[in-house]
Amino acid sequence: MKNYNDQLQKIKSQSGFIAALDQSGGSTPKALALYGVNDDAWDDEEGMYSVVHQMRSRIMTSPSFTGERVVGAILFENTMDREVDGQSTADYLWNTKAVVPFLKVDKGLEAETSGVQLMKAMPDLDSLLAKACAKGIFGTKMRSVIKLANQAGIEAVVEQQFAVAKQIIAAGLMPIIEPEIDIHCTEKSLAEDLLKAALISQLDKLDADQQVMLKLTLPETANLYADCVAHHKVVKVVALSGGYKRDEANQRLGANNGMIASFSRALSEGLSAGQSDAEFDATMDASIEGIYQASKS
Repeated sequence: MKNYNDQLQKIKSQSGFIAALDQSGGSTPKALALYGVNDDAWDDEEGMYSVVHQMRSRIMTSPSFTGERVVGAILFENTMDREVDGQSTADYLWNTKAVVPFLKVDKGLEAETSGVQLMKAMPDLDSLLAKACAKGIFGTKMRSVIKLANQAGIEAVVEQQFAVAKQIIAAGLMPIIEPEIDIHCTEKSLAEDLLKAALISQLDKLDADQQVMLKLTLPETANLYADCVAHHKVVKVVALSGGYKRDEANQRLGANNGMIASFSRALSEGLSAGQSDAEFDATMDASIEGIYQASKS
C-alpha cells in the first residue's frame, strides 16, 4: 500500500475531520429523502445506489471538499466500486482531493440482546479487505450499537470489535472501531463510563505493532474519553453526530479536546438536489467550516 504511511501521518497530525459518506442499503432512502430525492427516482436497488452515488459524487467534487479541512472520508462498498470524475472513488479522493479513503465493512446489526446490538457475522471479510487494499483504501469502519448501560452487553460489543479489528490490522488496514451509544439511551452517562473502561481494557491488550482508531458518540461529560485520546494504541478518536443536529454536534465536539468529527447527517444537513452548484457549494463550505472549527479544539 504505497500511500499508507503518508495517509497515516495525515490522519495523525493534520487538523480536520472525517466525512462519513457510508450510508448503506437500509439508511440510503432516508439520506436521499433528506436530500430531496424520493424513492420514485429509482426502480431497483442498483438504481438507488446510482442515485446516491450522484449525491456523494457531488459532495466529493464540490470545490469546498478538499484535504485542507476534510482529512478522510468513509465509503460504502458500492461507492468504492464506482468512479468519480474518471477515477476509482478511493483514487479520486486521495490523488485529486488529498482525502484519506476508508471503507465501511460491517454487514449490519444483530437483534438487540443484553441492551446492545452486535455486528452480524462477516464471513467474506478477508476477501473484502483484500479488495479494499487493491483499490487503495487506507482503513475501515464497523459499527455496533449500545442502547442500555448493561456491562456484559457493552463488554461483548467491545470484545467483538477488537477481535475483528485485529483481523483488519493483519490485512494491512487501519480499523475504526465504532461502538455507538444511542443518544436516546436513558442511562447514557453510565453507559459511557462502562464503555470507556471496556475500551481501555482492550487497548491495553493490543500487541506492540497494533493500533486502532475509535469512533464514539459525543459524551455527556466533556473530555470523558481523554484517556482514549492519549492512549499510545489510538491513532485518533473521532466523534459521530448520532442524530444531533449539526449546531449541537459541533458544540458538543468543541468541548472535547483532541476528538475530531466523523459526521454523516450533520455534514449533509441543508444540502438539496435542487440547489444550483453555487448554492450547493456555499452550503457545503459553511458546513465543512463549522465542523472543521469544532474539530480543532
